[in-house]
Amino acid sequence: MKTWLDKWDPEDDAFWSSTGSKIAWKTLTITTLTLILSFASWFMMSVIAVKLPGLGFRFTKDQLFWLTAIPGLSAGFLRIIHTFILPIFGTRHVVSFATAIKLIPVIGIGFAVMDVNTPFWIFALLAFTTGFGGGDFSSYMPSTSLFFPKRLKGTALGIQAGIGNFGVSVAQFVTPLVISVSIFGAASVFTSIDHKEAIIVFQNASIQKQKEVFAALDPEVQTRILTNVKKTVIDSVSASIHSDDKVVLFTSLPVKAKAKAIANANPKMAEKILNDISPENTAVKNTEIYLQSAAFWYVPFLILLSFISWFYLRSIPMKASIKEQMDIFSNKHTWYCTITYVMTFGTFAGLSAAFPLMIKFLYGDFPNAPDPLVYAFYGPLIGSASRIAFGFVADKVGGAILTTITGLGILAGSVILVTQGLVAPTSMDQFPMFVAVILGMFFFTGIGNAGTFRQYPIIFAENQRQAAGVIGWTAAIAAFGPFIFSKLIGNNLSANGTVNQFFIGVAIFTILATGINWWFYNRKGCEKPS
Repeated sequence: MKTWLDKWDPEDDAFWSSTGSKIAWKTLTITTLTLILSFASWFMMSVIAVKLPGLGFRFTKDQLFWLTAIPGLSAGFLRIIHTFILPIFGTRHVVSFATAIKLIPVIGIGFAVMDVNTPFWIFALLAFTTGFGGGDFSSYMPSTSLFFPKRLKGTALGIQAGIGNFGVSVAQFVTPLVISVSIFGAASVFTSIDHKEAIIVFQNASIQKQKEVFAALDPEVQTRILTNVKKTVIDSVSASIHSDDKVVLFTSLPVKAKAKAIANANPKMAEKILNDISPENTAVKNTEIYLQSAAFWYVPFLILLSFISWFYLRSIPMKASIKEQMDIFSNKHTWYCTITYVMTFGTFAGLSAAFPLMIKFLYGDFPNAPDPLVYAFYGPLIGSASRIAFGFVADKVGGAILTTITGLGILAGSVILVTQGLVAPTSMDQFPMFVAVILGMFFFTGIGNAGTFRQYPIIFAENQRQAAGVIGWTAAIAAFGPFIFSKLIGNNLSANGTVNQFFIGVAIFTILATGINWWFYNRKGCEKPS
């Protein structure tokens, strides 16, 4: 079967009407469907990680954030590779292979979550392979830019990237649904702790009973439990009792602090402690789930789309060596566009990866704490929808103004999160505003993603091969967003329990990126109006 097209000239109206349009839209349809699964499989660890402690996996907070960060790290490196392989291997080969290879992480993770003895390094390796789904974006988008005439590039790229981004919401929306369904393997018992009921357990239990149960724990476990208590509380109690003994220290804590420390421990460990203190307690909630289904449901769709890609896609004859493609790095606008796309897509991807765990660790301590997966999918959904909607707007008004608006929106969101204490909360009353601001930031990232992808083909209009390469390169660097967000947010939370410093950094970077966009691409008389 023929791979390479004999001729491709979408700017020729006669060719476009007779041949090009049909091929281009068919290619866009197939690659967009596969891109949905790419994004979904890339972000599936962000929702699976939230459930792991409840199954009995004894991973630390830092390790859980690593599992959501690693996919961004691998996707960034893989996107760099994808940036250069499209002109060499062509759309058909790249998309078919990229779709099939995602079977590795989905099958691997499906089996890993069924065994609570699976070590962290296995999960880390599998998290790295989910980056396969994030990496191929840097082949898909340059491919699409080549198939369409200049007047439709913004629309086509907006449709593909916007609908493709829905894959993040698919992963975060479908997971809570499919984990109640058996696809393969036995059910696992998911344990959660009701904070209010845990307080009642400690209110009704004698100090002697609490002392006996806590003293029976391994010293390392005792230490981990005490780390769930604010340092100021520990220091205050320790000073008042004139003792550093862990058992005495724990039993001397206020009731709410003790209950919180246990409730925030590994749920299986907390279950044992609470049952030992009060066998008839109602703080422990157990439900059966099939977490492996969150991975296995991808398998038939990946197989089907791999075959469809191989039999129905064709490649544009535009071969170039890797060395020839390196010329994009001598152009200063490659680097400016990279900065602006990190601001738009990097923020979208970073928030998508970190949002569920932010909810869990910022607001999970409070009574009536929210389920992260109830809210997580709304962000990517809003960001994807606004990207599609504003793709058409970008074709009318230009992309630069949309990118500037995005910068102002992200900056405002970051300032509100910090100044209103939403990422250093003191009560659940702040949660609605926290969610609203984060969703607003997602909305603006969608606008910016539409704007930047309209800008780049115009900024590099003199060389469409370079334009395609820059789209791939900028997407590669922005794909590190999940790694940057998850790792730095995790570090902030581990250090001081808040995320203020991180969002101050986001605000500073956003000012830089917005300034670059306005000066070179948006202001009157700028160098590259786009």
